[in-house]
Amino acid sequence: MKELALKYGCNPNQKPSRVFMEDGTDLPIEVLNGKPGYINLLDAFNGWQLVSELKKATGLPAATSFKHVSPAGAAIGLPLNAIEKKIYWVDDLPELSPMASAYARARGADRMSSFGDFISLSDTCDADTARLIKREVSDGIIAPDYTDEALEILKAKKNGNYAVIKIDPSYKPAALEKKQVFGVTFEQGHNDIEINDEMLADIVTENKDLPDSAKKDLIISLITLKYTQSNSVCYVKGGQAIGIGAGQQSRIHCTRLAGSKADNWFLRQAPQVLELPFLDNIKRADRDNTIDLYIGTDYMDVLADGKWQNLFKVKPEVFTDADKKAWLAKNTDVALGSDAFFPFGDNIERAARSGVKYVAQPGGSVRDDNVIQAANDHKMVMAFTHMRFFHH
Repeated sequence: MKELALKYGCNPNQKPSRVFMEDGTDLPIEVLNGKPGYINLLDAFNGWQLVSELKKATGLPAATSFKHVSPAGAAIGLPLNAIEKKIYWVDDLPELSPMASAYARARGADRMSSFGDFISLSDTCDADTARLIKREVSDGIIAPDYTDEALEILKAKKNGNYAVIKIDPSYKPAALEKKQVFGVTFEQGHNDIEINDEMLADIVTENKDLPDSAKKDLIISLITLKYTQSNSVCYVKGGQAIGIGAGQQSRIHCTRLAGSKADNWFLRQAPQVLELPFLDNIKRADRDNTIDLYIGTDYMDVLADGKWQNLFKVKPEVFTDADKKAWLAKNTDVALGSDAFFPFGDNIERAARSGVKYVAQPGGSVRDDNVIQAANDHKMVMAFTHMRFFHH
């Protein structure tokens, strides 16, 4: 297939719309079901690159959940513990395959942002993964292959309209890439930099104890940032992104946004949240929205009289600021990556409040000494990668 006609571009008024190969060769994809849209394909191609690099760097299956050309979550296929299964709403399923575990983690990190996502998988989509996807609100998926059972499950999703794309894993893009903005053609070299442990060799803090588990998490953060709209910051723990701040004009706002998402991920594991007495008929998406309100400042939106009765069997106690602060203090050994240098130590101060112990950033600010001192004050390990990862 040399060309794929699309319904419209970013918006319904932007017609005609298509994707094609300028050199006349076949597209590297095959649409097995449904009709992917313009933004779907942007998500698919960015997501596929991300998971391919995660698989290459870690040797484990990888998944990402994309929304509007940035990942809401990304993860590798490590087993889930009992609490993770519960907060990702998969505790009713049998033991998941590594591929399904990767997607459960990617989807579960920020479930509100992942609502209506486009999924990318590094490996064959198996039946476990397809069954997990079937029950989530999602626009489509891209993977190198599908088992027969998985394909049948996915084809039945969205009344038969779920977008299922198969990509040729051997496809390599041209060395130069182009795009047009306002009728002007931009050209640049494809960003083929390989992210690996060597990028973490220049440790600039007093604490230089960087264990292999932290290296893996920092690598995951940097690969995720490579395909996240800049400015961007990514918090990672245990093989998965737990907070991604994308597209902010100020780096401290990236750090705060991503940090608040990481905090929410950890707060969802608190006993007060795990034991919320939901009514049996409350759907997963409504539970996600309710939990987000309950752990935030607008908790009375779900606890006020006349409100809680529609959600809970009994009225939950307020999750107080003191309770939340005490619980968040238990979150430790978090890794943090930044796609460009930290200009001020305030980013480190904010990161410390979300349990960050390991940091990877390019360095090169005139205030590097201030940032390094802030990291030393918190006994963090910080590596200068000397490599920027802007993505637009």
